[in-house]
Amino acid sequence: VLGRVGEHNVVMACLPAGVYGISAAATVANNMLRTFTGLRFGLMVGIGGGIPNLEKEVDIRLGDVVVSQPDKTHGGVVQYDLGKNLGKGKFERKGFLSPPPTLLLTALSTLQSYHDLAGSQLPKFLAEMIKRRPNLVKSGYRYPGPEQDCLHCSHCESSTANRRCTRCQDGVIWREPRDDQSPVVHYGVIASGNELIKNAAERDQLGEELGAKCVEMEAAGLMNEFPCIIIRGICDYADAYKNDMWQKYAAVV
Repeated sequence: VLGRVGEHNVVMACLPAGVYGISAAATVANNMLRTFTGLRFGLMVGIGGGIPNLEKEVDIRLGDVVVSQPDKTHGGVVQYDLGKNLGKGKFERKGFLSPPPTLLLTALSTLQSYHDLAGSQLPKFLAEMIKRRPNLVKSGYRYPGPEQDCLHCSHCESSTANRRCTRCQDGVIWREPRDDQSPVVHYGVIASGNELIKNAAERDQLGEELGAKCVEMEAAGLMNEFPCIIIRGICDYADAYKNDMWQKYAAVV
C-alpha cells in the first residue's frame, strides 16, 4: 500500500494472513528493500506481549505501547531463542542485533520531549479514527475496559503452585487503577524469537535477564538488514491466559 505522511512517501506491507515469525518478517523486509531502493528507514508496527515488573515500577498494562530503545548492552531488540542450550535450565544467548539507526533514535528523543511537554496525542488520534470509521467499534476495535485487564501471578500459574502466595489474591495481582485510561508509551528492550511465549514464569525470566518490556516474534529478523524501530501494542501478558480480546485495540493504538 502506497501513501504519504507529512513530507514522507510511505510504503506499507503486511505479513501474509496466518503467517508469522522471524523469517517471514525478514522476507517481507528484503522484498521491500529490493523493490523500493530509496527506502530510508522502517517502522515495524504490530502487537506483542507485555512484561510487567511491578518491583521495578514497570507498570505495563494491556493497550499500552512498547517502543524498542537501546538499554545497557542491548541494542533495543534481543533474540531470546538463539544460542546454546547447556542443560539444567541454562541457556547461553549468542549473536547481537543492530540498534535502530541514529536518525530514528534522534526522532525518538524528540518525540519523548514533546510528549512530556504537550501530553499524549493518542486519545485524540483514537477518537478521530473512531469518528471517521465508526464501523471499527462494531468490529471489536473499542477499548475493552480496565476490568478486562487481569495480571495473573506467575508464582501461581502452575497447578502445583503454593496457594498461600503473598503476591496475589486468588492468582490475580492487584494494581492501583490509573486515573487516566489513555495508553502509556514505554521505551526499552524488546525480546524477539520464533517461540510463542505462553508462560508467565518464562516471561518474567526474560524481563529479569534482559530487562525486556515486551515479547514478540518478528523483530529479530529485521534489525541487522532493515534499518527500523519496533512499535508494539500490548495485547496480552504472554501467559497461559493469553487470548484475542485486546488484539484489535492494541493493534490500533
